Amino acid sequence: MSRLPRSTPEAQGLSSAALDSFVGALDAGRPEIQTVMLLRHGHVVLEEEWSPYRLDDRHLLFSVSKSFTSTAVGLAIDEGLLSLDDAVTSFFDSSELPDTVSDNLAAMKVRHLLTMTTGHSKDTVEALSRDRRMVKIFLGLDVEHEPGTVFVYNSGATYMLSAILQRLTGERLLDYLKPRLFEPLGATEATWQVSREGITVGGWGLSINTETLACFGQLLLQHGEWQGKQLVPAEWYAAATARQVPNDSEENPDWKQGYGFQFWRGRHNTYRGDGAFGQFCLVFPEHDAALIVTSATTDMQAILNTAWEYLLPALEGKEVPAVARPERLELPPPAGAAPAAGDGRTYRFAGDNSVGLTSVRIDADGTGTFTFRDLSDDSVHELRCAAGDWHEQSAPGTVPDGAPESGARVLTSAYGDGDAFVATLRWVETPFVATLTCRVDGDVMTVVGRLNVSFAPTEFTLTSD
Repeated sequence: MSRLPRSTPEAQGLSSAALDSFVGALDAGRPEIQTVMLLRHGHVVLEEEWSPYRLDDRHLLFSVSKSFTSTAVGLAIDEGLLSLDDAVTSFFDSSELPDTVSDNLAAMKVRHLLTMTTGHSKDTVEALSRDRRMVKIFLGLDVEHEPGTVFVYNSGATYMLSAILQRLTGERLLDYLKPRLFEPLGATEATWQVSREGITVGGWGLSINTETLACFGQLLLQHGEWQGKQLVPAEWYAAATARQVPNDSEENPDWKQGYGFQFWRGRHNTYRGDGAFGQFCLVFPEHDAALIVTSATTDMQAILNTAWEYLLPALEGKEVPAVARPERLELPPPAGAAPAAGDGRTYRFAGDNSVGLTSVRIDADGTGTFTFRDLSDDSVHELRCAAGDWHEQSAPGTVPDGAPESGARVLTSAYGDGDAFVATLRWVETPFVATLTCRVDGDVMTVVGRLNVSFAPTEFTLTSD
């Protein structure tokens, strides 16, 4: 059920032709766009999905999650549970603190976690991911700089905010936010990844659908008010979305405009939550508009550049460059010859690869069966790949780079490339797409894998046991 009112662009001061050009430019660009929603004056004036992606599917947001964690911190401060100037060490006991607390660690405050100015010289998340004792590891890391003096993007800092909130409230972050934010917004689909030590990860791992993220964008435009009720203090969002610290050392132009409390400042007086591989909640306060994008790209700046070139002029009432909009927005399966008949044997692989692939069988009818180990609980799931249109299946947990709360809906297709069986798998609740090229030589199968986006290497080769 729609939670935001719909309107024609013209009724909200926009041109349908201009928005068609914006959609055409997004479709023609290199970033793979999956869903888009645009709000103007509280109304949805544009909503598009590139088949087989769907606006109603929840989608893994990566670091857009941080802006929701910021919201929780603002609520907890309003409830008197903590303050910006509380020392980080004050929330943890001696069993988690290092034997010697350095001056810089002692000086680290909640505001430094929020503004990514903890004093660390690099993101701490890689160090945290090596062990289930993430809080203890964070507190034991060297703090090279005085907190507040250096901006370093740091997902581990957001994890610590979640840990602090869980200590104070006795609830995981998602449970704390459900009655205060998600339920009022109608976000019954929300899930959030939990660490091995039982803490909502905070800085990543939130999955919601496109309209829920649009509701969040509208909440920001309304300064925390929703349907006549002040859900989040207006003062908090004013501070969180303002430039709290400089970040001039960042490279891309829209990532060096300043940082707030888990929100990025952008060009043209915008601010946003954004997540890896092209997830955006981009707010235009001067134009009472918000743009929501889910996508799969390593060039997030390209999506913002398209917004500046085609959407911003439309919001300003200026002429927009004309770009033809396709009749159908889709990401079709790769085209190719039908796969050759297989030998029906099961080829097994060590399951510690980045997609958790444990076995492959190509049958005489040219259908491939791929078995994956669930990266969250070691259960196994089979995905069948055959020629033709996308084939929808369910395989929770089998997601590249992890993401145990997402990935239930998978679409597959296959084609033949000479003696190779080529399978394409789309985890459509995430940005991830895998292409697996399988060849048999004697008793051995080799699988050459390629991921469209990944935090790990995007290419790998597996050889059967």
